[in-house]
Amino acid sequence: MSVITKNLKPLWEQLTFPFVIYLSRLRVNPNTLTVLGIVFIAFSVPFLASGNFLSGGILVLFGALCDALDGHLARTSKRVSKFGALLDSTLDRIGDFLPLMGLALYFAKNSLWLVVVLLNILFWFLVSYVKARLEGLGVKEPIGGIFERTERLTVLIVSLLLGWIEMGLVITLIGSTTTFLQRLYMGYKRLK
Repeated sequence: MSVITKNLKPLWEQLTFPFVIYLSRLRVNPNTLTVLGIVFIAFSVPFLASGNFLSGGILVLFGALCDALDGHLARTSKRVSKFGALLDSTLDRIGDFLPLMGLALYFAKNSLWLVVVLLNILFWFLVSYVKARLEGLGVKEPIGGIFERTERLTVLIVSLLLGWIEMGLVITLIGSTTTFLQRLYMGYKRLK
């Protein structure tokens, strides 16, 4: 968990607690919220592919909000499960890919920006892969980095909403590449 996420998580959970309690009383399953988040993000793809970045960004934002609430709902309603954790992590990877796929379709005829989007896909996935692989190798200490999923999605969403697509893609590429290298280095040190 990044420093930013670690510091903002308690505030986020405090602000969303009444809504999460309401969802818990309605007996909303946290996994339903997880799936709903990916549905919102899937609906963003045609908007992004056609250059309607504001609508696409709003849908990605709704998807990210669902993703940010599902774990809080699971803990609050005491419905934490190993399958829920697996589903959440798996759909997070799909949720990372779909908006970038929409942008790749948008930039299909612009080689430079298509490459930037494809490199984003690569490094977004490598950031997650290195963490999972290190955990599989028995590294117990948290593996962080300066630009984790929360930061990447925040920059992507803001750039979509403001129409600063190219700037957002450059920032997320630099951030995810740096975080991948940080995690690889931390892994090297911990596995020595």
